[in-house]
Amino acid sequence: MPTRSSASASLVRLGAEVNRIVQAVCVALMATMVLIIWLGVASRYVFGWGITWTEELSRYIMIWGALLAVSVGCFRREHIGFELLLMKLPRTAQRAARIGLDCIAVAFFAFLTLYGIAMTAEGANQYATIFGISMLVPFASVPVSAGLAAFQIVVTMVRDKDRTGSGLVTEAGR
Repeated sequence: MPTRSSASASLVRLGAEVNRIVQAVCVALMATMVLIIWLGVASRYVFGWGITWTEELSRYIMIWGALLAVSVGCFRREHIGFELLLMKLPRTAQRAARIGLDCIAVAFFAFLTLYGIAMTAEGANQYATIFGISMLVPFASVPVSAGLAAFQIVVTMVRDKDRTGSGLVTEAGR
């Protein structure tokens, strides 16, 4: 049976790999979105074709990319509002506040995952106005990204605890 430190190290490695994959997907989605928008602009103003689906498809791609990027921010602890708040607290209160905020965030994203699954199931019978696809794919961005965010916050909590032994990452530990 693996020790606690090897299990947590494996979890942190898995989190880093998931983060790397999600970052690559976000880059690919944003590049695709830019190309689709340029296609829409060129088709309308250069060729006079007026392709109607480019705006809707780019919107769905943007939603997927933006929501997936939340988990990247969670993994990197790049929620500046929380960091500014935490740095104002005394060191002893920072650990408790960080753990409390992380637990609230995990609970929120877990709820959003469950809510998003129900929303996605309902969206299977709805169809996009112009593009004509089932809304299952666009709606699935909510539970997928929320589940990834919850997972990455747990990974970050484990990573921070392993770095300091207390769950508090100091400036030198980043």
